[in-house]
Amino acid sequence: MTSQQTAQNPSGRTSARFSVVATDLDGTLLRRDLSVSDRTRAALARVRDAGALHLVITGRPAAGCRALLLERLEYSGLAVCGQGAQLYDVGADRLLTSATLDRPAVRALVDRIAERVGPLELAVVTSGLDGEFRVTPGFDDDPWCGWRVVGHPDELWTHPVDKVLLRHRHLGDDLLAAAAEEVCGDAVAVTHSGENMVELLPAGVSKATGLAAAARLLGFTAERTVAFGDMPNDIPLLSWAGHGVAMGNAHAELLRRADEIAPTNEEDGVAAVLERLFPV
Repeated sequence: MTSQQTAQNPSGRTSARFSVVATDLDGTLLRRDLSVSDRTRAALARVRDAGALHLVITGRPAAGCRALLLERLEYSGLAVCGQGAQLYDVGADRLLTSATLDRPAVRALVDRIAERVGPLELAVVTSGLDGEFRVTPGFDDDPWCGWRVVGHPDELWTHPVDKVLLRHRHLGDDLLAAAAEEVCGDAVAVTHSGENMVELLPAGVSKATGLAAAARLLGFTAERTVAFGDMPNDIPLLSWAGHGVAMGNAHAELLRRADEIAPTNEEDGVAAVLERLFPV
């Protein structure tokens, strides 16, 4: 048993049905204001008391979720971050694995997507635990605290990049993602993780590949994993797991593919399912 597993699964006992609970964060485990309800905390305590492992699988980069995990969830074990590109030891604040994009190649693909659909607003996540979220001036009318608004698009590409985010003023997210997939083919992975969040990732990266890497490291199986998500980027996650749960607020495509539909994240949907799967 690794130190990461010990931190999240101290008892060594396992539930009769599931030994791992894999949860997305935004739109799933977290409420809209990024809070974690008392009911959800109690449900996660049931998971731990049953000897099962809670594993966070998030699109957020490690650099952008350490404080959230430590302070909101008191979570210090292994997390799968960056849509599966990073295995992150939260307690040690250490990246175990990471994947980056080929900058010249992805810049050329972004140019080709823009030729297809028209002008794009862009953001990139630079690599490493000191990574930045860099955005073009029109990426958001109200930039979040911590975002770096660049003066020129070339400044997006001065450091290694883990992911690129695309926004279009008029084209819907599903159509933009479809256009990006047509242009990019297998050169990069394309996913849709939230409103106005179409992402380009290193080829082959998904939440499923990240979860599979965590499974190899920690020694668990897909059949004994229950996974929760809300957006198309969670489709590989739910498909890999033995039981896939879509939130009631989920994207329509995820709702069609899930084994079960929970109440919404605002209604503590993760907790509602865990209370049934891990009875007292």
